Amino acid sequence: MAKVARRLIPLMILMFCINFLDRVNIGFAALQMNRDLGLTPADYGFAAGILFVFYAGAEIPSNLILERVGARIWLARIMITWGLIAAANAFVYDKHSLYVLRMLLGLAEAGFFPGIMLYLIRWFPEQERAGAITLFMIGNPISVIFGAPLSAALLSLDQFLGLAGWQWMFVVEGLPAVVLGVVALWWLTETPREATWLAPDEREWLTRQIEAEGRAKAHPKLAKWSDVFTNGPTWILSFSKFCVLLAFFGVTLWMPQIVKGMGNLSNTQAGLVTAIPYIFATIASIYVGKRSDRTGERGKHIAIPSIIGAVGFLVAGFSENPYVGLLGLCVALSGLWVANTVFWTLPARILSGASAAAGIALINSIGNLGGFAGPYLAGWVRTYSSGFALVLAILGGFLALSAVINFAVAYADDRRRERATPVYQGVSAGEERA
Repeated sequence: MAKVARRLIPLMILMFCINFLDRVNIGFAALQMNRDLGLTPADYGFAAGILFVFYAGAEIPSNLILERVGARIWLARIMITWGLIAAANAFVYDKHSLYVLRMLLGLAEAGFFPGIMLYLIRWFPEQERAGAITLFMIGNPISVIFGAPLSAALLSLDQFLGLAGWQWMFVVEGLPAVVLGVVALWWLTETPREATWLAPDEREWLTRQIEAEGRAKAHPKLAKWSDVFTNGPTWILSFSKFCVLLAFFGVTLWMPQIVKGMGNLSNTQAGLVTAIPYIFATIASIYVGKRSDRTGERGKHIAIPSIIGAVGFLVAGFSENPYVGLLGLCVALSGLWVANTVFWTLPARILSGASAAAGIALINSIGNLGGFAGPYLAGWVRTYSSGFALVLAILGGFLALSAVINFAVAYADDRRRERATPVYQGVSAGEERA
């Protein structure tokens, strides 16, 4: 498993890092772009979020195509097309052209994240999964830790060779995705059985592990992909993901403006300060993800950080001290990101085969509608209120709601597993194997 992690995780972190930066760098562009294009807070919120509507709509078809043609080819296709469209955002000239490019970016990106989740499920057994998912998903906060100062620096190129700073930012941060798409075609391996970089006995062991887990968790009511649409837990997890991503993108796509308003900072200073909460989020997600794998417990490792994060939102919103407000954002982002990473161990416990491809895509599709609702809701509330206090309080409320839902689903699944565990002469099957 160490070989697998060394081979796959670094590239996936880099892929997700570039993916997420291209998705949220509009938040930094807004520091100049809103003025140049004449965008109101509501216009910007709509532009920031409309990507997720089209992303969600194409999610399930994209993942089903991935299931048919293979992850290596389809993930590379996604990266190349989104990189080109992300760079093209540099040439928007009004709010309507911005809306169109954001819609196309959502269509191009559709299937990337659930495709990666499905790929990780096929390579990492359950006891290794939370750690692998957490490592992959630190590409998200890392993209902001390094991308925030980079974006701020690119904004300073204003009018260099006749382009505004935000235009340079879109071009420079979009094209690396095209390069990584080509690299993914060469580097990724479809299944453990095809991994010539593993020894034959290692390939056989890992293939047996993954296939055995798939048979063990196969649900008789989820024999084919379309069955997930009538599966209650899948819909419940989808709503939970909606709440988490509403809070996450609601704060992330407004973060540069929130931070800048806390201390009347310059664009460069706002870029540097914006990275700080994501450093804390990275550390917290790695620690909690590894602890969740070590203990095997999922529900509390999602719910407790979510509640703590909700408190952080309230502190950030209502504190008049900028340092205390920044501390609140650090706590909020840490709890939010832990919930977002460990969450993906729950669908992996109840879905397998074709139902996993469709189920993970459905959960991510519904969840990413929160990516539209969060920024747009924040923009609407911001229009009719002073400051961001009410915005942050509402986002924290959605995070707290997700905590209750995730804990309930994890608790119910634990009880189901206990009832399904066969007993032989007073000894559980797990203890007998041990």
